[in-house]
Amino acid sequence: MADDTATATIVIVDDEEMVLTSLKSFLGLETDYKIETFLSAKEALEYIKKEDVELVISDYLMPEMDGITFLAKVREIKPQIIRIILTGYADKENAIKAINTVGLFQYIEKPWDNDDLLIVLRNGLEKQQLMKRLDEKIAEINKAYADLQGLQKEIVKTFI
Repeated sequence: MADDTATATIVIVDDEEMVLTSLKSFLGLETDYKIETFLSAKEALEYIKKEDVELVISDYLMPEMDGITFLAKVREIKPQIIRIILTGYADKENAIKAINTVGLFQYIEKPWDNDDLLIVLRNGLEKQQLMKRLDEKIAEINKAYADLQGLQKEIVKTFI
């Protein structure tokens, strides 16, 4: 199986410029992912509407919109995008809310471990690719089923 995740586009949203710079620099050195960063959740949503994006990382607390609300909107726009929360204010209640509300893939605490972050991103992108392939196979099966139903109708017409 070819690695379709190597050139994936990842959107990172955080209200702290230093976090965005740090993540973009690290991922730029360690991966071939296309990294797009945004200080504004609204601007990130506009980008996500227009572009192919495989994974989104969002800060939990942002002034314009909290991370759960932002990721819920991402889910509405493109449900196949893998969603990750990055937060310095981890607590069990918020983690459960994030998982239940936006179908979160991972909840990562600041400061993050770079090696763990790479594994989480790789696993998330692989999950996204597997789900995409599953959807394609289901579409093929549905088409084959529809073709068989059409063939069955033709056979029935022939004998009636």
